[in-house]
Amino acid sequence: MKQNDAPIRGARQAIPRGVELLRDPLFNKGTAFTERERDALGLRGLLPPHVLTQDEQADRILDHLRRLPDDLEKYVALAALHDRNESLFFRVVCDNIDEMQPLIYTPTVGLACQRFGHIYQRPRGLFIGANDRGRIAEILKNWPQRAGIIVVSDGERILGLGDLGANGMGIPIGKLSLYTACAGVHPALCLPVILDVGTNNTALLSDPFYVGLRQRRLRGAAYDELVEEFITAAQEAFPGVLIQFEDFANHNAFRLLKKYRDRICTFNDDIQGTAAVALAGILSALRVTGGKLTDQKLLFFGAGEAAIGIADLVVSAMVAQGLAAPAARARCCMVDSRGLVVAGRADLSEEKRQYALDHAPVGDFPGAIKALRPTAIIGVAAVGGTFTAEVLREMARINERPIVFSLSNPTSKSECTAEEAYRHTSGRALFACGSPFDPVTVEGRTFVPRQGNNSYIFPGVGLGAIVSRTRRVTNEMFMAAAHTLAHDVTESDLAQGSLYPALPRIREVSGHIGTAVAQVAYRGGLAAEREPGDLAAHVASQMYDPRYQSYV
Repeated sequence: MKQNDAPIRGARQAIPRGVELLRDPLFNKGTAFTERERDALGLRGLLPPHVLTQDEQADRILDHLRRLPDDLEKYVALAALHDRNESLFFRVVCDNIDEMQPLIYTPTVGLACQRFGHIYQRPRGLFIGANDRGRIAEILKNWPQRAGIIVVSDGERILGLGDLGANGMGIPIGKLSLYTACAGVHPALCLPVILDVGTNNTALLSDPFYVGLRQRRLRGAAYDELVEEFITAAQEAFPGVLIQFEDFANHNAFRLLKKYRDRICTFNDDIQGTAAVALAGILSALRVTGGKLTDQKLLFFGAGEAAIGIADLVVSAMVAQGLAAPAARARCCMVDSRGLVVAGRADLSEEKRQYALDHAPVGDFPGAIKALRPTAIIGVAAVGGTFTAEVLREMARINERPIVFSLSNPTSKSECTAEEAYRHTSGRALFACGSPFDPVTVEGRTFVPRQGNNSYIFPGVGLGAIVSRTRRVTNEMFMAAAHTLAHDVTESDLAQGSLYPALPRIREVSGHIGTAVAQVAYRGGLAAEREPGDLAAHVASQMYDPRYQSYV
């Protein structure tokens, strides 16, 4: 899709003029407006006289960014660019995705959220507060575009950083930037929303620059009523909109997904997106080992949204390969803050209970490895350094090629670094990470670890959902996404220890995933329109292109 075409599900097409055009980030081209455009659109005299190409503008942005002293300063500079010229922002990000993704999302976005009130410049998205009950429909009318996708958070569990309240708005903004950069979802379709229900973070409540409500978190029926009002109003304002729940705490994430998944077009990326990217990584690892999925035993460090989501999808995949569901669940084991999740414990949530083993209690993670002899360990508890040398050596002792996924982020929360994983297993680990790590050389071999980042999954899922206008987002779609992602890993990727494709291929991969997801929607009778003859070409045609188009 070209920069100025009307995006799918509609958006503003009229191009503003003069100063209004220069202040509209969807249409602004800054110093790249041509002589003809300057005359036709009332821009003469409002810009420096020299006309730059978009390539030259991008070079200038990169030169400036690379001179800045730290990643937070780079984040602020990129946010400012995003606010004034979306096309140039996405051109810079798309053409330099390896360099830019860690700046606009994890790990830098974590620090940006912590400092959100201190670096705040311009509003983006909608802030809907606990004090807005009864008028959310009116608030949504203030949004100038017809949204096709909403990423919404209540800020209670931001990455591994906990309750950041309204400062968590950095996550929906960053997430939607990746929908556009990685899958070509038109920026006019993207609406970030924070449900500001307060915060229990006392440091924020005493911070004079905190942007949110100065109150403790809303709980119980009042919280549910606010969410329900938002969901209902969003469906009325933007019929068929895809709503992605993001960074809700465990006690709300599971029940909200269960409440709405069969009612509206929605998913929870922390549960379902994480699951798909992890399953894809496991499938890639098994291409190296030659093992069968149904023979694997997975031990999770953590038993929250990510762990349960991954386990659920792995169980579905094992069942699809012929294993009975109870046997599949018994191959997914979890350690939480109280030790191994076993049937004898009385403190288990409904979600954990289905993975409770009929096993004697085990108090810690190293003990669980010795007792269960897993083929894979998956860290999703956001407790840094828990995959110790002892843990990694034990995994290498019991497995020729141990699967080690250190998926927590930001980097400070990683269970281990790439260097630690390879060094303590003599280079035998099949490693994936939640935060970026540089290549590692161990015993004369260089490994290129790649992030098991949800950005490989959710942008393509969103693209497929929007293109097909599916009424629901199903587990089958995430299964299709996982298999598609694993299929896109090349033999040369595997040879260097990479379980995911190179990030510069992300738009290609997202197009494949979007096609697979849309195909599930069409064939399952969930799509609002007929399947096109060449679905892959149709999906590709709907992907936003950030290169400038002529306005005259």
